[in-house]
Amino acid sequence: MPGSRATQAIALALAALFATGAAAAGEAGPPPVIPREVLFGNPERTRPTISPDATRIAWLAPDEKNVMQVYVLAVGDPKAKAKVVTADRRRGIRDYLWAEDDKTLLYYQDVEGDENYHLFGVDLDTGNVRDYTPFQDVRVAQVWVSPKIPDSIFVSLNLRDRRLFDVHAVDLRTGAVSLDTENPGDVVAWTATDDLEVRAAEARLPDGGTEIRHRRSPSAGFTVLSKAPFGDEVHVLDFAGDGRRVYIETSFGSNAVRVVSRDLLSGTERVVAQNPEVDAGAVQIHPRRHLVEAVDFPAGRQSWTVVDAQVKADFEGLRRLSGGDFTVVSRDRADKTWVVAFNEDRGPRRFYTWDRTTRKGTLLFVQQPKLEGLSLAPMTAVTLEARDGLPLHGYLTLPVGVPPKGLPLVLYVHGGPWTRDTWGFNPTVQWLANRGYAVLQVNFRGSTGYGKKFLNAGNKQWGKKMHDDLVDAVRWAVKEGYADPAKVAVYGGSYGGYSALAGIAFTPDVFRCAVDIVGPSNLFTLLSSVPPYWETERAEFRRRIGDATADEALLREASPLFKADAIKAQVLIGQGANDPRVKVAESEQIVAAIEKNGGAVTYVVYPDEGHGFARPENRVDFMSRAEAFLAGCLGGRSEPLQGERIPGSSAQVKVVKAKAAQP
Repeated sequence: MPGSRATQAIALALAALFATGAAAAGEAGPPPVIPREVLFGNPERTRPTISPDATRIAWLAPDEKNVMQVYVLAVGDPKAKAKVVTADRRRGIRDYLWAEDDKTLLYYQDVEGDENYHLFGVDLDTGNVRDYTPFQDVRVAQVWVSPKIPDSIFVSLNLRDRRLFDVHAVDLRTGAVSLDTENPGDVVAWTATDDLEVRAAEARLPDGGTEIRHRRSPSAGFTVLSKAPFGDEVHVLDFAGDGRRVYIETSFGSNAVRVVSRDLLSGTERVVAQNPEVDAGAVQIHPRRHLVEAVDFPAGRQSWTVVDAQVKADFEGLRRLSGGDFTVVSRDRADKTWVVAFNEDRGPRRFYTWDRTTRKGTLLFVQQPKLEGLSLAPMTAVTLEARDGLPLHGYLTLPVGVPPKGLPLVLYVHGGPWTRDTWGFNPTVQWLANRGYAVLQVNFRGSTGYGKKFLNAGNKQWGKKMHDDLVDAVRWAVKEGYADPAKVAVYGGSYGGYSALAGIAFTPDVFRCAVDIVGPSNLFTLLSSVPPYWETERAEFRRRIGDATADEALLREASPLFKADAIKAQVLIGQGANDPRVKVAESEQIVAAIEKNGGAVTYVVYPDEGHGFARPENRVDFMSRAEAFLAGCLGGRSEPLQGERIPGSSAQVKVVKAKAAQP
């Protein structure tokens, strides 16, 4: 189907289904309280993708029981109706992709948050569903589909050895699974071609360095293509369409990660795109020509560098289409129709189809239309200086309708920690700002995005300079007049949860209270209980966090558990019982220690969750508790929780009250 006709058909078919409304806003003073369900409940629809043959479009949306499913619409028939093609009963589908046979839709699902993802397939002609990886305690890590071999896919599985991922071929018609490439013991990622041939491997060396290996054919042995010591980044992106070059992300020989093209015969490299200050972020590669089209170098906001002249006019047109930052999330096989997501700070995500023939965009739908027209808070990029002079970049969001002076402040710390905060719509940030808090996010040292020197400045600095950066950010907000120093909370998940515990244990005079979601409390037990499939990453953990034997004193000093007697502030802790990364013991031991020392803690466990809360009932339930907790601590606004828990939530709550001080 030609691109313009396909786009028109999609637009016409969806127009009758998706109507967006707007709520009036803009009155003086604080805006109305936004219901938590609007911010943290399931989106009305999200993640649209177009089928390779452009005859269908799919998206995620809740069913009549509020469980996220995949819906599919035939776009060539104006009378067609959207059809739900999955039937998950509890956690909902969160990720899916199209196979190249034009009839199979693939999706992932784990069991109650254990992260052992199975790969399922729906035959759209018959409606039959097949589990392509029906193995207990086995995880799918990578999936490859190919237009050249549409009835087969490649998957990486830790089937043979739970610590290692081998590449397997899966026949979509029969479901047969066969071993293709065996992991020698150190490979963390594979790269395959459209011929479904594994041609490259990324291996982690005993010293934490990285080695890229290449082979010319499946029958040939691997040879070293590129090597980087610990502290440098190097990753394979893709093989070029001519098969003679490979695209690599690397910081070797520079501070920031850049994209290079390496000739497989001569070994010579050519820089495709680079920025001396900012790491390469998203890289858009043509899925058929296998050519780098554009590279994003995000500082405060998105900043695309267009590499391929064939998409220059498309990117220019997309920049004019909406004020948000955009990403191409799907395209048809003929590359005539793109599905594009636009992200902005003060509104829901918008999805468009982009017709490459006419270079016109058509709105598909808005992810959360109930947010339309509400008084949401702008997110502003800020730069401040750490106590040792290191520049820190972050984002400040101030509540709407109140003077930006002397506000209660929530320091919202990102997880990872080897990731970063970015600009755009964030439901947690908007929720906090709507309740009356200034929200500060900071990319502390050890965060990605700002070059290897900044990343490596965080090595073995958990609870030390990484934490100092967070404290310095709070002091900056106080000095600038935004924050009341007596009303500061620290809030975060994963590493952010660790930071919340570290904040009240190591700097109790800075933070009045803390909210910890699935955060580690003891670095010894954290490192000893990581999932077996992280075994190849242990060397990097030892270099970045510390070694349990050689760095025993450092890890003890950086573990909030061993400073629990210093915790005087109130703390709210949320935990998924099935979390494979930060085990439930991490929360249980800090709760026990706080209780032993006479402190106050509220502990909420969700038996059907893992590393974070996937079920909307549990998300809204925890946010209800966090909202009441912060209101009691900092004095912000709160939407009351009706009853002991949100209906459908699995919350199990333990409340420990502070013991009265002894005379």
